[in-house]
Amino acid sequence: MAKDPVCGMFVDENTASITRTVRGTTWYFCCESCAKTFEKPESEIKRLKILFVAGVALTIPIALMTYFVILPATINNYVLFLLETPVQFIVGWRFYRGTYDAFKNRMGNMDVLIATGTTAAWAYSSAITFVPGFFPVSGVYFDAAAMILTLILLGNLLEHVAKGRASEAVRRLMDLQPRMAHILRSSGEVEGDVPIESVGVGDLLVVRPGERIPVDGIVIEGNSAVDQSAITGESIPLEKATGDEVIGATINTSGLLKIRATKIGADTVLSKIVKLVEEAQMTRAPIQRLADRVAAYFVPTVVLVALGAGAGRYLLGGLPLNFAVLAFVSVIIIACPCALGLATPAAILVGTSKGAQNGILIKGGEYLETARKLEAIVFDKTGTLTGGTPSVTDIVATGGRSEEQVLQLAALAERGSEHPLGRAVLHAAEKRGLKISVPSSFKAVPGQGVVIEYGGQNFLLGNRKLNAAHDLDLRSVEPSIARLEAEGKTVMILSSEKEPLGVIGLADTLKEDAVEAVKMLQRMNIEVVMLTGDNSQTAKAIAGKLGIERIMTNVLPEQKELIIRQLQNEGQVVGMVGDGINDAPALAAANVGIAIGSGTDVAVETGGIVLIRNNLLDVVTAIKLSKATVRKIKQNLFWAFCYNVALIPIAAGALVPFFGPGVYNYLPILAAGAMATSSFGVVTNSLLLKRFKP
Repeated sequence: MAKDPVCGMFVDENTASITRTVRGTTWYFCCESCAKTFEKPESEIKRLKILFVAGVALTIPIALMTYFVILPATINNYVLFLLETPVQFIVGWRFYRGTYDAFKNRMGNMDVLIATGTTAAWAYSSAITFVPGFFPVSGVYFDAAAMILTLILLGNLLEHVAKGRASEAVRRLMDLQPRMAHILRSSGEVEGDVPIESVGVGDLLVVRPGERIPVDGIVIEGNSAVDQSAITGESIPLEKATGDEVIGATINTSGLLKIRATKIGADTVLSKIVKLVEEAQMTRAPIQRLADRVAAYFVPTVVLVALGAGAGRYLLGGLPLNFAVLAFVSVIIIACPCALGLATPAAILVGTSKGAQNGILIKGGEYLETARKLEAIVFDKTGTLTGGTPSVTDIVATGGRSEEQVLQLAALAERGSEHPLGRAVLHAAEKRGLKISVPSSFKAVPGQGVVIEYGGQNFLLGNRKLNAAHDLDLRSVEPSIARLEAEGKTVMILSSEKEPLGVIGLADTLKEDAVEAVKMLQRMNIEVVMLTGDNSQTAKAIAGKLGIERIMTNVLPEQKELIIRQLQNEGQVVGMVGDGINDAPALAAANVGIAIGSGTDVAVETGGIVLIRNNLLDVVTAIKLSKATVRKIKQNLFWAFCYNVALIPIAAGALVPFFGPGVYNYLPILAAGAMATSSFGVVTNSLLLKRFKP
């Protein structure tokens, strides 16, 4: 049996009201509303707004006419009937539909309690209005039914607004693909721009420095460093030469590339990520609200008590049928708490505002409720645990030179470089206040490094291949190179024409708060997992510093999502913390996706929680805030129920032997008092959450 992707109700091909097929996958929906929300969330939100405004517009005069009676009682009741009936059956229709679906699936939820209680209030009040002699009392409950429906509809509207933002992530993903491509025609003689949709497999394309690669392909000419961090998570741009594969939407940082298109449209890596995000969002299992779990037990209990009260009055008490019906209806009405519409939304509203004050944007109540249950948190490495850009970490000088001299010569060689590694060297030299001169000559060797002339000498800065091409012996610096490579660092070798002069190590460094955040999560008995598209050496070096034991390397975007699913299949409630496009499917699949605020727009839109301050310690704060908020929700549910539950014995007729059936005339007043008191208690208790401190 599957779940409705919108409301989470269990349905299958037999119990589903509506089915939809999207991208070859069949989805089952319990009702038309869920199907519409799934297909067009904006239209459903608009409809809910209209219904809520209509509910408010009708409920206000109902309340005024109930508590400030000016017209004669009979006329007043007729007017109240005319005002409340549209609220009951138009504004509140979704609760009847939800009740039908719940019964069909043999489940109890809040819709059943709301529909049962408000219908009983409407039917009882209508009977008193049109058949005033049937019941020995005259009080009506039109106001209670209208208020309950309108308040709870407000909660539904707030939830749909939060869920409607999910589609924005997919739109931002699609925006990453360039709109136009530079295509070569007539054997490369004529270059023209065409829409990306016109590119076919086998077409030759030109990608200039600084541009995004339009489609997946193979380099047929040129050399460049390509920034693939957004797609693969690799922190260091990769050198691309003839025969290498390139991925659409990645950034060509330096040289001119000519590529042959190999995958277009839905076959590209980016399109597959889009599909993964869509499917992950649609299949995320919604949590069962605390109120629904309470209602699953409360509804049958109340119905049994009501039946017992009515049957007891009629069969054992010897009272007329109208008294038995009165007892039954009174129990049902009095048990439907108005404050229930405020219990969860009030606490979540205060909790989310408190999160915003602490730099944590929480997009919906479901994320705030679920965060407290997290048992495993998966961190992306690049840009999340680390800064996302390389920096100089080690300088080893040889040949009698100092570290400053080695760094100064290296910066001189990289002067004007657009390569991220070159910029890192220049930044390190600037931080030390070193003067960077201009070389006499400069020659870039694609895939190897650079050769410059300065002060009448030639200097080389690059990798082993560059030094081997100039027959230089690296034995003097080999131990340093091996050590740095073992630590997962990128190595640049500085040499003269005769010998190596030094070695520079570069790496993506940890964020300042990463170690403390990981330790705090582990102390909370939450398993910390690290995923990365980087190689195992680099990942192990980072994980060792953080104290993370479970790491997964060389992970592709679709594999990240599968790992989240695997952890969930192990029975764990999983959170995912990431910042890149490649993290979007995993963020969508996780029980709670937590996005770094400085990350890509796609990640921010996909995540349910956004860390605005980019502080990893805010992951801990979000979990603590979730626990505090859920405590308030539980307390609110208690307040929402306790006053009404306390009146159930009175509604069942406990005071009739002492005061006679006339006591039922006071039930509307008691219900109104309980409604006001419990609502005040819920709001006041929720406001206490403002005292939360991380």
